[in-house]
Amino acid sequence: MTHKQVLESLSGLLLGMFVSILAGTVVSTSLPLIISDLDGNQSAYTWVVTGTLLATTVSTPLWGKFADLFNRKLLIQLALGIFVLGSALAGFSQDTSTLIVFRVLQGLGAGGLAALSQIIMADIISPRDRGKYAGLFGAVMAVGTVGGPLLGGVVTDAFGWRWNFFIALPVAVAAIILLQMTLHLPQHAKRKVHIDYLGAVLIAGGVSLLMIWVTLAGNQFGWGSLASFLMVAGSALLLIAAVLVEFKSPEPIIPLSMFKNRTFTLAVVASISVGVSMFGTSVFLAQYMQLARGATPTESGLLTIPMMAGLLVSSTLFGTIISRTGKWKAVMISGGVLTVVGSILLSTLAYDTNLVLVGIYMAVLGAGLGMLMQNLVLVVQNSIEVKNLGVATSAVTFFRSLGGTVGVSVLGSVLGTIVASEIKDGIGALAPADQAAAAVALGSGSIPKVSELPDAIAVLVESAYGVGVGSVFLYSVPLAVITLLAVIFIPNAKLGRQNAVQLKKAAATADPAATAGIAGASAPAETQASDTAADSAARNERPSPAELALADVATGAVALVDPVSPVRTANPESQPK
Repeated sequence: MTHKQVLESLSGLLLGMFVSILAGTVVSTSLPLIISDLDGNQSAYTWVVTGTLLATTVSTPLWGKFADLFNRKLLIQLALGIFVLGSALAGFSQDTSTLIVFRVLQGLGAGGLAALSQIIMADIISPRDRGKYAGLFGAVMAVGTVGGPLLGGVVTDAFGWRWNFFIALPVAVAAIILLQMTLHLPQHAKRKVHIDYLGAVLIAGGVSLLMIWVTLAGNQFGWGSLASFLMVAGSALLLIAAVLVEFKSPEPIIPLSMFKNRTFTLAVVASISVGVSMFGTSVFLAQYMQLARGATPTESGLLTIPMMAGLLVSSTLFGTIISRTGKWKAVMISGGVLTVVGSILLSTLAYDTNLVLVGIYMAVLGAGLGMLMQNLVLVVQNSIEVKNLGVATSAVTFFRSLGGTVGVSVLGSVLGTIVASEIKDGIGALAPADQAAAAVALGSGSIPKVSELPDAIAVLVESAYGVGVGSVFLYSVPLAVITLLAVIFIPNAKLGRQNAVQLKKAAATADPAATAGIAGASAPAETQASDTAADSAARNERPSPAELALADVATGAVALVDPVSPVRTANPESQPK
């Protein structure tokens, strides 16, 4: 495909991803007002947020598996359709119960968009060229994350909170139309499909129970309570049963054999800790700006722009460098180092830290995450078997979301404990009159409005949240170190020059009977054959007999292949044609 054709095809994918990010961020500033209008309580507030995250995370591996079994273009349009329906219904919600249900429906569609956009990009762009286009996804993510809260505040003030759900509908419809017009994928090979329903139910149940536990523990019940024990035990039993089912299923939702691939396993480990940094930073920095620095929600969004700018610039710049040079290892290690350094710098936050320094710290962390996030997906797609491309891509996204959700819940509990302790210690040092005022203002245990507090108490609350947020980033440093170590040990494989569609066509050329229904190759046979075998060798993997046979036919050589070693022992130029 030409550069123009790729951009046309990516336009619908980028719009779809933008819509899914916008859905999560545009309501963040208006959610307190929404819950108040619908007569909801703090529990409803929690579930409106958790329900969407839960549905997105749990559905991601299912969408990835379906992508390996069914037509990917149809699937992403279906995901957009589910998202549109959920958004429209959420805008008409009359109580918090219906809002939670419709937000879950939104989350199901968003999970498909997150997984399928990455998978389809691998279909149309080779690993070597994917870096510069992955930067576009980073840019969309940054714009959606930063612009969403600002747009939500403006729309709520001008038209009412219900329009926060309606505003994404025309964009989603435009994405569906663009995908239909510009995305042209080969017809999916027809074969008998086995869907692992039991595995899907067990994985969804186990992960859901785990996420519900980390969301409610510390608020609704104690971490060491009987309820915690029962939920953790139930989640463990469901996930153990899922592993047993996945071993026996002919079409597992998450093929456990992928974990034999060192690149995949290390990328999953790195993705979990990257998720904590990515989700945690956005949540805790917003609290820092509003509760430790007294900023409004709109000001808070503006003050976090340096982090998103760092992510955007590094993702775009280094993605282009990877495409031009084919060198990704140094970029990812540098990203891991910057993530560690950024976390350490943010751990020094206090309520009076110079905002210029805070911006620099955020930019450093953002640059590190920008060099890691999309490239973790890239190296997995480059090393995994093409038949598992969908499920491997979605697995990396799934573990990143899971790590982020669990990490934010646990670190949020840590933040609450530290803030409560700091406030309790600080009240004792106040004058008697201020102590009485503090007991009235802070006695409910709810998050206070700093702007409405007396000066002495406001300083106490700001100081407590400054110390608390700094401590949270300090506790996240070990996770950033784990990310760095995982990236260091990922094999430095050469990026292939064929996209997933070309690899499938090359396989079809080698074994037409096994892959009937796949269209003929769009690239010369010589290029496909030699690249396929060369890419396998570069990944330190034994080329398949089909790949070696393709190379032999393309070069006209009689190659002598040792049954143990994939190294050829004959010079093609010296062999008879």
